[in-house]
Amino acid sequence: MSKIDHSLFSVHEHALEKEHEVCPKCGSETSVKHSKKGAFVGCNNYPNCDYTRPLVEHYETLLKVLDDSECPLCESPLAVKNGRFGMFIGCTNFPECHYVAQEESKESLSTCPSCNKSELVERSNKSGKTFYSCGGYPKCKYILNNKPVAQSCPECGWQVMVEKKTAKGLMLQCPQKHCNHKVSL
Repeated sequence: MSKIDHSLFSVHEHALEKEHEVCPKCGSETSVKHSKKGAFVGCNNYPNCDYTRPLVEHYETLLKVLDDSECPLCESPLAVKNGRFGMFIGCTNFPECHYVAQEESKESLSTCPSCNKSELVERSNKSGKTFYSCGGYPKCKYILNNKPVAQSCPECGWQVMVEKKTAKGLMLQCPQKHCNHKVSL
C-alpha cells in the first residue's frame, strides 16, 4: 500500500483524462471533457471541430426471449432487456416496433383534479422514488409526490387530498399551495 503513485490522483490531471484517441473528423487528439450532464469524450481542437461521443455507451442487451408472449403491436416475441434505466420487457423487433411493457397500477386512484379526464397513476423515476401523475400525460402535467386520496378538501373544495407522514403521525393534507388544510388520521 505504500507504493501508491499519488500523481494519478492529483486534481490537475487524472489518469483517465488522457484518452489518446484520434478524432475521426479532424485527426486531432481527443480527451475526456466534463459538462453539467456528465463526462464525455471530445476533440481537443474544439471550436474548429465539434466531435463528441459518450464516455459510456448505453446499449440495450437482450437477456432472454419470452417465447410464450407476443407483442400486441407487431406480434413478434417479447424479451427481457437491460437498458439505460435498468431491466424492462420490450419487443424483439426493436427498430421497427417500439413497444415496451408498462407495469400496471395495483389500485385505482382518484381522477385527475386538473383535467378531470384521466386517473392519477403511480409511477417511479429512474432513482426509484414513487410519484403520482395524470394518466393523460403529456396533455395534462399534474403531479403529486405523496399518495392521493379520493376525498375533497373541506376548505377549498379541491377534489384530492394527499396522505402525508409527519412527526405527529399520518395526516391528510390539501395539495393546493394556497390552502393549508390538514386533518390527522
